Amino acid sequence: MARALALLGLCSFSSALVAPVATVRKHDVARPVLQTPVDAPWSPGSWRDYEAKQIPVYDADALREAEEELAASAPLVFAGEVRTLMSELGRACKGDGFVIFGGDCAESFDEFSVDHVRDTFRVILQMALVCTYGGGQPVIKIGRMAGQFAKPRSSPTETIDGVELPSYQGDNINKEAPFTADARKADPRRMVQAYHQCSQTLNILRAFSTGGYADLSRLHNWNLDFVEQTVPGSQYRRIATKVEESLRFMRAIGVDTTGPEFTQTTFYTAHECLLLPYEQAMTREDSTTGRWYDCSAHLLWVGERTRQPGMAHFEFVRGIQNPVGVKISDKASPADVLEILDTFNPKNVPGKVTLITRMSADKLRTHLPPILEAVQREGRAALWVCDPVHGNTYTSSNGYKTRDFDAIRAEIEAFFDVHEQCGTHAGGIHLEMTGKDVTECVGGGVNAVTVDGDRGLASKYLTHCDPRLNSAQALELGFLIAERLRGQAGLPSMLL
Repeated sequence: MARALALLGLCSFSSALVAPVATVRKHDVARPVLQTPVDAPWSPGSWRDYEAKQIPVYDADALREAEEELAASAPLVFAGEVRTLMSELGRACKGDGFVIFGGDCAESFDEFSVDHVRDTFRVILQMALVCTYGGGQPVIKIGRMAGQFAKPRSSPTETIDGVELPSYQGDNINKEAPFTADARKADPRRMVQAYHQCSQTLNILRAFSTGGYADLSRLHNWNLDFVEQTVPGSQYRRIATKVEESLRFMRAIGVDTTGPEFTQTTFYTAHECLLLPYEQAMTREDSTTGRWYDCSAHLLWVGERTRQPGMAHFEFVRGIQNPVGVKISDKASPADVLEILDTFNPKNVPGKVTLITRMSADKLRTHLPPILEAVQREGRAALWVCDPVHGNTYTSSNGYKTRDFDAIRAEIEAFFDVHEQCGTHAGGIHLEMTGKDVTECVGGGVNAVTVDGDRGLASKYLTHCDPRLNSAQALELGFLIAERLRGQAGLPSMLL
């Protein structure tokens, strides 16, 4: 199958795994990327000449075997799909579109199931419908799925009861439990296991996207049972009814509503570009263009801990042809952001770079305007997306890592306010969320999550890493965003 796809020009059979090395090489002094031109020689393995953070130490022989197996495996996504996403992001960059990123903080092997994938998928569909209907803009749907396993850690080790062991870095690297040396040892075979789970996840997503589940005639079926009785659930039902009335009208005047425009949807995947041995092994040379695409996902992003110039992740991302995202905190200066844009997008192609702000509401109002002004002044193309969750994490009084829904909401409001003030396009949202009825983020509307009690954090705290919004909370944010999009378009409130 993979060779047949290659012959069709979807993706080359060429592998990115050129001359794999035994282990990731470490250097005392990193060679700065920007001391050389942005079109300096690049290869999928050139990151190995740079200092790498957040990369585990593997057994050399086991790593080589896993890399070779992955390099010989079929790509998970294809270059043509990636180019289509780039085109859609380019339109959103110019003000015609809005992006919704959504999914788990970190995928896990134990939690994987068809139902889990479906439930997250349909909440994103609901949010997209609300924003499309409310804001009158096309919505690009991107799941933090089929690859979002690895997580950066502030410390390489953790200590429990006086025992110090490597930190848990995600199911594609090591095990969270039991807390033993064997479980916490980095195992490269887990990259291969993750690849096979990603393949299953993408098969499920493609089936739901094109097999009838996304049909607009099924809008009412998208509501999850536990969302049905909430305020967002009721608001969603009203919109679904209005859309169904519109579809009946179109059928009455002779419009065919059985075509793919009404029965299918396009859904993309993205994850943090963290585990570079895996990303290199999944990179392929496109036979139609001769360029390199990371075929593990449609879009890759680099986080606050790995976006530094002169480091391994920066070097890898600057050469792939995928659209890339970059997390921007209040620590980033206007000069930092311009340097990133100049390196990752030297030809200034709209849609190539998505800047994902994560600051908290107050810091965003202070720090984002000068960055926006600098990017505008230099004429640089960037799609602006808000990550309102990472800047609002804290430990609750009963010891749970959580996030406050009101703080998340406030950051989204600040994001739209600042873009309106600066005359720029608020282009998307990036959420850690799930289709499950979890109790990990406090707050929300009806049936809100509390610190203690029947809906307390302890009742359904299931995350493997950071706290996630449940589906009712996510849908509530969808309505908030739709109202802001309507305001920008000069339309009356949906809630009147």
